[in-house]
Amino acid sequence: MRTNDSFMARAERALLRYGPAFFEREIVSAEGCRVFTAEGQAILDFTSGQMSAVLGHGHPELVAVVREMAGRLTHLYSGMLSEPVVALAEALVEATPAGLDRVLLVSTGGESNDAAIRLAKLVTGGYEVVGFAQSWHGMTGAAAAATYAAGRRGYGPTVPGNLSIPAPNPYRPRFPGLDWRSELDDAFAQLDAQSTGRPAAFIAEPILSSGGILELPPGYLRALKAHCEARGMLLILDEAQTGVGRTGLLFAFERDGVVPDVLTLSKTLGAGLPLAAVMTSAEIEAEAHRRGYLFYTTHVSDPLPAAVGCKVMEIVRRDGLAERAARLGERLRGRLLALAERHEAIGDVRGRGLLLGVECVEDRRSKRPAAAYGSAVMAECGRRGLNMNIVNLPSLASVFRIAPPLTVTEAEIDEAMEIFDQAMTAVEAQGV
Repeated sequence: MRTNDSFMARAERALLRYGPAFFEREIVSAEGCRVFTAEGQAILDFTSGQMSAVLGHGHPELVAVVREMAGRLTHLYSGMLSEPVVALAEALVEATPAGLDRVLLVSTGGESNDAAIRLAKLVTGGYEVVGFAQSWHGMTGAAAAATYAAGRRGYGPTVPGNLSIPAPNPYRPRFPGLDWRSELDDAFAQLDAQSTGRPAAFIAEPILSSGGILELPPGYLRALKAHCEARGMLLILDEAQTGVGRTGLLFAFERDGVVPDVLTLSKTLGAGLPLAAVMTSAEIEAEAHRRGYLFYTTHVSDPLPAAVGCKVMEIVRRDGLAERAARLGERLRGRLLALAERHEAIGDVRGRGLLLGVECVEDRRSKRPAAAYGSAVMAECGRRGLNMNIVNLPSLASVFRIAPPLTVTEAEIDEAMEIFDQAMTAVEAQGV
């Protein structure tokens, strides 16, 4: 290592680039709602890391759990069980409705979705998996095959049997004047025409994050599950970003009173540490076991992340953080709507709780996406001390995803919105 080299120059020489452009400064520490650069700048983190750190950075109770477990029990042979694993499974079952009675603990969201899809295929005997055309479910095999937002070109054939339908988008309806139910019914008619008769599952996010913060409207999940049941498919809900309180409820599906056949959790469950879960009914688990279900990985049921997950669930429920997300989400939405009155480039504000989206447009009449403007505002926010993620994909580079920790304060929300306002004003002055 050459100590006189800049940090970013070293990174460019040593790292394989894996998608987004790297943030231009070295991050050396983080605390609460802020990360800190090597130069000492404090940056408000309104992405919660990778949409994961729901308790903020360095939460003292999580730090204590990690320290204690690191010295006692971190990893085991995959067939061995520990108290944190069973305790987290019990906590998740207790927190969810009947029908989500069995738990598998793994490491990442992609892995949990792979496990869920594998489970659905085995139990149904089918192999066709349907997702939304704007979806993101992970970069591993089956999860990547069900991901349509990006990453499909240049890698050859995906897993056979994957199909997609458009997600509802009230701001940009595919067919103006046509209600979402008619769109959904038509989409399933098209699926039936393409199906070989071997459907296994539909996998969906209640709010499509990488798809541009597209929220499924009330009633959609119930209609979607009815379509699945009529075809013998399982409904898999991926609550990687919406689970564990972020939307104002412990789980986003609770709003609709619909229990999925399979629920996957990740990001927020570990609050920044690699932890994911698959939940399903006792009946589905029993049938899968009878048929020889196998998902035996190196880090399945690891004790350290499970202990962290136990503490995350305890804190979120004990401190009423879901309710807090609903309350502070309304404050954040109100500030964003006030900014929309000042900045014509804000075309739409959407989302739920502390998972909100702002779509930037060239003008509100045409609704043409303002990708260059959005990217410039994001960069200006970073320079001024606010990290707000814009979906850096060719078709979505105009949608900000705003997801601060559930522990964010009212003052931090107000500070972030002041910076956002200043950044938009500066970019507009430059004529971008």
